[in-house]
Amino acid sequence: MAIGYWYSFICPSGRANSDKQRSPYHIQGPLSQKSAILASMDRFNTPWRVTAAAIYTAPSDSRVYGTLDIDVTDAKRFMDEQRRAGVKITMVHLTTAVLARAIAFDVPELNCFIRRGRIIGRRRLNVMLPVMLDSQAGVSSVIVNDAHARPASDLAQDIRELAKKSRGGTESQASRNKYLLNSIPWPFRRAVFKFLKWLSMDLGIELPRLGLSSDSFGSFIVSDIGSFGLTTGMAALFPAAKIPAVIIMGKMEQKPVVRDGEIVIRTILPLTGTFDHRIVDGMQIGKLGRAIHRNFARPEWLDEVPEKELAGCLFECGKTRDN
Repeated sequence: MAIGYWYSFICPSGRANSDKQRSPYHIQGPLSQKSAILASMDRFNTPWRVTAAAIYTAPSDSRVYGTLDIDVTDAKRFMDEQRRAGVKITMVHLTTAVLARAIAFDVPELNCFIRRGRIIGRRRLNVMLPVMLDSQAGVSSVIVNDAHARPASDLAQDIRELAKKSRGGTESQASRNKYLLNSIPWPFRRAVFKFLKWLSMDLGIELPRLGLSSDSFGSFIVSDIGSFGLTTGMAALFPAAKIPAVIIMGKMEQKPVVRDGEIVIRTILPLTGTFDHRIVDGMQIGKLGRAIHRNFARPEWLDEVPEKELAGCLFECGKTRDN
């Protein structure tokens, strides 16, 4: 009903007929007019997204949340087998592969951002992961390129190498900007931040010397708080990041669950997602959740190159690195 109302406001000549319970995407009027309207929309700029981009402001008022308990018993078994074979892999690495493949192959419309009121699809799918530095430096981050197209063991090695560089002082330019802001007197920090965000994110002007572009922070963020003993975390959407989602990993625990009418003990991983509602709605979160369940149930596949799925994938793969 809300979409139909806004459509009637924006396009009065092509008003959705909600009284007849028609789809909000149904547009009345001459065939040529209908074709012209539909032709102006692409896969990313659906009617709801165009409307949401206009009525919502930045993610301060458009955040939505979702939680999901995932049975990762099979994934943990695979992880333990790989470790015994000498392959250093963790649940963070498997989760990164699970989420990247879920978005790339099942919900590709999530890999996008908003610029000047329009939804812009990304050409690459990269994942940002926070990295703990020493107690004084706090947190940095690394970006893993093309996470959907690579085996989980390859992601694990890449993440370790990038994290080692960050801890050694070689951070990405975007991460180093926190030191730049720290050097600016307090009364002017927010003004400088908002100006840089306006240039790079809102207007789309890349600032290479500052490492700022629409892809500086990847396609989405995966953060592990389970290592701190926490199970649930409602993350913020970093205003300058242009990302539609932050996925938080909680602490894995063995819990009693019902399988085929029997109570059994399984390893459960809690996931919490924060989403930009201008881009993501309940249907897409549901599709993402189903894909996450399915991917975790295929741990061996996560450590393979998904050749079949890549054949029909929307996103490019390459060796370019921003870090």
